[in-house]
Amino acid sequence: MASCSSVALSSPSPSDHNRNSNNMNTARSHKRAKVSHYYTELHASISPDSNGTSSGGEAAPAGKLEELKQREAELANLLAAVRREKLSAIQSRPLKIGVLGFGRFGQFIARTFQKYGTVVVTSRSDYTEIASGMGVTYVPLSNLDSFLAQDLDVIVVATSILSFESTIQDLVPPLERDLNRRKQKGDLVKGPLIVDVLSVKEHARQTMLNLLPTECDILCTHPMFGPDSGKHGWHNLNFVFEKTRIDGVVLEQPDDMPAELQQDNSEAFVDNAGQVHSVHEDSESHVEAMDRVERFLSIWEEEGCRMVPMSAKRHDAHAANSQFITHLMGRILGSQGLAPTPIDTKGFESVLKLVGSTTADSFELFYGLYKFNQNSLDTILQLRSAMDEVVDKLKEKEDEEEERKNDTPTDMSSVAS
Repeated sequence: MASCSSVALSSPSPSDHNRNSNNMNTARSHKRAKVSHYYTELHASISPDSNGTSSGGEAAPAGKLEELKQREAELANLLAAVRREKLSAIQSRPLKIGVLGFGRFGQFIARTFQKYGTVVVTSRSDYTEIASGMGVTYVPLSNLDSFLAQDLDVIVVATSILSFESTIQDLVPPLERDLNRRKQKGDLVKGPLIVDVLSVKEHARQTMLNLLPTECDILCTHPMFGPDSGKHGWHNLNFVFEKTRIDGVVLEQPDDMPAELQQDNSEAFVDNAGQVHSVHEDSESHVEAMDRVERFLSIWEEEGCRMVPMSAKRHDAHAANSQFITHLMGRILGSQGLAPTPIDTKGFESVLKLVGSTTADSFELFYGLYKFNQNSLDTILQLRSAMDEVVDKLKEKEDEEEERKNDTPTDMSSVAS
């Protein structure tokens, strides 16, 4: 079983938890002080007095540009130091990650997870050989108790949209048995963080909230890429996430939440009772839970993903008019049997690529995007309406030309008269 660090993950004692909590509180204080210092430096570098001109519009004095470049280099070094420190923090407490569903996408993410911690995978098919070659441990799906007995910190459910709910239902009984096992050991009773990677979010969110034990934290995510688009790395690829339940608190992002909180849900949350919560709450269990979430998210950050905090509701609204309509158009055009011709334009070549990429995915994925996103039907109706509107405009143009033709004199006698 491979790990990127030699630091072992064992069940800490209560005294260890107290010591870890104190250490984390101290570390967080230092972190806030550093962040404050960095932002002060950054603000100074872009303040009106540092823009190269004085308030009177005079040209910058000689040497000013060199000074700004030096400060820019210093800030770059500070940022690089923060990134090294963050990576060190991840490696000092490596996660033990379980991947439930070891198909093409499960293998794709497990290969990267393995660089940051211990990975245990399970699937209906026997992937022992592939898992061994990847440096991860395979456990048959028929033995979920053994899978959970690995004391997993995180479980990523990497199944299809259509099978997601039944997969969670099957996971619950072994999870409850595992929680009882942890109670008997005297551990702090905390289930694994459960993460989904579905292309629809409200369905995944509600399913996990309805079915999973409250001891399990929930993180809804959607990597906006896959084995094909991410085969050369994850740099600058979008990763959407919502911190859904942390330490038993269900977090909401209502439509009337201030825009700054909607854009970045990493600092404050509103629970379903309307109470605002901060990630810096002093509860030891809250600190531990948030730390686990941040360590998992940091894997995606370190791989270069563009992190996009977003509520499940807003995600599905956006996805219907981006991902679903892309698949819809690809399927519609694909059903016409389009094929290359000797005189293809670049535009048509792009159309063929769209057809190829969308029809390469299973129809079950396309159906899942439709069935489990309540916005998808509206997208279809809007597309129909837009199609009718375009056709109507063509007919109107044709009718106008006919009218002009009928009004134009056809012989010289009519002109003379």
